[in-house]
Amino acid sequence: ARLWNEVFEHTQKSLNIPIGTCKATVLIETLPAAFQMDEILFELRDHIVGLNCGRWDYIFSYIKRLALNSNYILPDRSQVVMGEAFLSAYSLLLIKTCHKRGAFAMGGMAAQIPVKNDDQANEQAFEKVRNDKEREANNGHDGTWVAHPGLVPIALEVFDNKIPGNNQLDMSLDNISITQKDLLKVHQGERTEKGIRECVRVGVQYIAAWLGGRGAVPLYNLMEDAATAEISRAQIWQWLKHSTNLDDGRTVDESLFKEILADEMKKLKELLGDDYWRKGNYEKAVEIFEKMSICPECKEFLTLQAYEEIISISN
Repeated sequence: ARLWNEVFEHTQKSLNIPIGTCKATVLIETLPAAFQMDEILFELRDHIVGLNCGRWDYIFSYIKRLALNSNYILPDRSQVVMGEAFLSAYSLLLIKTCHKRGAFAMGGMAAQIPVKNDDQANEQAFEKVRNDKEREANNGHDGTWVAHPGLVPIALEVFDNKIPGNNQLDMSLDNISITQKDLLKVHQGERTEKGIRECVRVGVQYIAAWLGGRGAVPLYNLMEDAATAEISRAQIWQWLKHSTNLDDGRTVDESLFKEILADEMKKLKELLGDDYWRKGNYEKAVEIFEKMSICPECKEFLTLQAYEEIISISN
């Protein structure tokens, strides 16, 4: 935040425009940043508009920072929802901190996208977005964002109905106490084979698309970005590290992981066809995903490894 403030100040002085002309919204998408929101607002006080909940990268950061601690093992990703545990605390603290300092509190991105040729699935996606935005508006967020322009009307309707004016800065949340323990509280839920399979499918397909030059990828009716692959490989890494038990009693070990990985990739290859599989960087994506899931240490970023492959492919 201090660095960006210096960049803004240098730019404004160089262009001879007033200090404060540059404006910024900061994504709070790492666990350490949740503990430094006041400091971030202070450093950018002449330029800050608000803070935003970067939920997907935040989940990845939570897993990565606490990966070695067996007390912080999350359930399947589908059960790590915003209205509960550490995500709820983080969202409420962001609102409380922003409104205390006169900044806007932006909600997190709804990853759902419209579903073509399936009215029921499309309605379910829209309903999930509506519920998510109603939670945000009721909690005190001043605005939000979505992954697809087709979902903007839903988000607007929810916030327009909830907020007569332009924002909810008058909602202070001073009556709510959010502690360090709250910010680390683990979601309750099950760890399942289905969860591993979803991590494998989504993680590998995203990496393959990323190697092909696409950063945002629609997968299974969700718009996914790098955070998805990061969550997938980090979660598997943590489950392997701690020999986590699944709901059926089996232990997550390297043998089980590789068995599921091979099975899912066989199905995916049959679905895509040999030619598409070969041209789509899938073999390399599988290699990267497996390597990042079973390596001795939980690496900082999957994309650092993938960048080396990008350079290799380009050459």
